[in-house]
Amino acid sequence: MTVLPADVLQTVQHRSEHALELRGITKRFPLVLANDNISMAVRWGSVHALCGENGAGKSTLMKIVYGAQPPTSGEIVVDGEVVHFDNPADAIARGIGMVFQHFMLVDTLTVTENVILGAEPTSGMSINYAAARRRVAELIKQFNFDLKPDALVGDLPVGLQQKVEILKTLYRGARILILDEPTAVLTPSETDELFDFLKNQYAASGNAVIFISHKLHEVLHISDTISVIRDGKMIGTIPAAGATTETLAQMMVGREVTLKVNKQPAQPGEVALDVQNVVVPGEHGNAVDGVSFQVRAGEIVGIAGVEGNGQSELVEAITGLTAVASGQITYLGRPARGVREVEAAGLSHIPEDRNERGLVLDMTTAENYILGEHDRAPFARKFGMLDLDAIEKNARELSEKYDVRPRSASLPAGKYSGGNAQKLIVAREMRKGPRILVASQPTRGVDIGAIEFIHARIVEARDQGLAVLLVSADLGEVMNLADRILVMYEGRVVGEVEASSATETQLGLLMTGSAGSSGRSGEVSVSQATGER
Repeated sequence: MTVLPADVLQTVQHRSEHALELRGITKRFPLVLANDNISMAVRWGSVHALCGENGAGKSTLMKIVYGAQPPTSGEIVVDGEVVHFDNPADAIARGIGMVFQHFMLVDTLTVTENVILGAEPTSGMSINYAAARRRVAELIKQFNFDLKPDALVGDLPVGLQQKVEILKTLYRGARILILDEPTAVLTPSETDELFDFLKNQYAASGNAVIFISHKLHEVLHISDTISVIRDGKMIGTIPAAGATTETLAQMMVGREVTLKVNKQPAQPGEVALDVQNVVVPGEHGNAVDGVSFQVRAGEIVGIAGVEGNGQSELVEAITGLTAVASGQITYLGRPARGVREVEAAGLSHIPEDRNERGLVLDMTTAENYILGEHDRAPFARKFGMLDLDAIEKNARELSEKYDVRPRSASLPAGKYSGGNAQKLIVAREMRKGPRILVASQPTRGVDIGAIEFIHARIVEARDQGLAVLLVSADLGEVMNLADRILVMYEGRVVGEVEASSATETQLGLLMTGSAGSSGRSGEVSVSQATGER
């Protein structure tokens, strides 16, 4: 039973063959030309993908369509009629909805309250919360999202918060639906379910979808038409049929891109990170429940799993952000407690949320490069005085080496695109000369050129003898980068497999708890779980 407004999934008559037309859209900011005379047309009944690197102008263009920003010049045409939006409410009134890459949720409100915020059903003078809750619960059931209508959003992991954002827009029944990286934290099966709805129900009923993604295989799978933007300009629009990931990557970056991670077999050495029977409490029971594994120097161990199964809490324990209830973690044979001790033991950390945990957005590039080291040589002199020349020199050298653009020591970190912000963090953590690297979601929301660069740096770190623990919701990333893969489910490691023989089907069974494992760390291999030999 659908819970969207009844006419949203029914074929309707339109005035124009095009749901949306953009004519010569230009957007200027101080010192930046974000969109340069962009024109494109999106047909009713289709999924139209929009691709480009971070900073290419995709999100700015869609914010203009959604009424969140005004264009400097150009026209927006909805169903054959020129429109002007002063704010998102105007766009919503014309049937346009948008799911943003960065969440726009209120942590202190429930899932239901976030979904209906601004579109509350009323009964007389009051909000009919019971009706709203029933409708949200039906939406959750329809999409098989692991959400509870009364859960506080602030208590949810990143993956579940993304699902709340998707529900918000579908609840309003938009006829033109813009999705900015909607599958970044979804499992393959959840992605398939979303795609089935978007293409076979939503678009097939005469609505239109604009799909923004860095995952080119997803773009080719779901879209009918693909437009590519580079450096604020429209490079071209092509049919999805006959297009390839190589073609799209070259259009996006302007050069040939290596999509496959090139690496030699690992040469594991001594145990660098040793996790034994670790337990970390959660809100309901143990978030991490008796996890044991080792990572050796010169290898990449990947952790796969549906988000919310203890990966984030495990990373926080390993990096010293959270104390363990029991068990032990040793770094190069020594225990350590707290972030300072763990870093001193030789560990660097690329956090899963670059804006919340990786950067201080109001601080400059140079200042972000020395976070955690600002009170030590070579960045500090006696009595804690900062060596500004050394700090600026460090920023120039790292930005050059790690291709962080623009090359500015004084630019606030919040001004960088996602890919460049991520490269800034990678540069800082690698400059510390670690022996252990924990990389959590290292390429989330990052463009294809930056993904290629970051993957190469992670493999390079392994080949230099670092022990690398990779935690990612992107199965392709784990399978491409890791030498061994562990799968977490409900706070436990339920399987381990050599990456060279892993398949998405095998890993997916373990990730959803469908493999019939005992759930005890280290006891189940993928071949045992799937019946394969």
